[in-house]
Amino acid sequence: MSDKVIYVMYDDDGVLKDGAKKLVSKGVKIADTFSPFPIHGIDPIIGVKNTRLGIMAFLFGLTGLTLATIGMRFFMIEDWPMNIGGKPSFSYLENILSFVPISFEFTVMCAAHGMAITYLLKNKTLPGMPAQNPDPRTTDDKFVMEIRTAENSIEEKELDKLIKDTGFIEIDKKTI
Repeated sequence: MSDKVIYVMYDDDGVLKDGAKKLVSKGVKIADTFSPFPIHGIDPIIGVKNTRLGIMAFLFGLTGLTLATIGMRFFMIEDWPMNIGGKPSFSYLENILSFVPISFEFTVMCAAHGMAITYLLKNKTLPGMPAQNPDPRTTDDKFVMEIRTAENSIEEKELDKLIKDTGFIEIDKKTI
């Protein structure tokens, strides 16, 4: 049996969601969907797991807070203590309130940049990487569902019958 990828195109996101529900209820595994905007509610239908990007954001923020604290203590207390506004520069704890804005900003900066870079690396969408979009119309007004025959135990003819009941507008089959 040759491995094939079936791309099923739809005009409307609601029709794609309804079609995905029908196919999944019949035991069809949908590999991915492509759309010009996020389709809310499609992830649990096709079995996409929740992202761990929030955990990474916390870790990047914690790293930023740690680096800010270490840096401020070294620069402002040990390396070059300065008398700013009559505040003592003998210890970090005596000056902690004046360091809050810097700590917050550096935490946010590290979390935001870390999440953006992690997102681009995980999705393989860094500049220069080839796009994995099956049809350029999905960036405009069409919606595509990707079904791989290797991931499904249903025969291709039966799969075609199930897909025909979903209200698609175009179908494309490619051999891997």
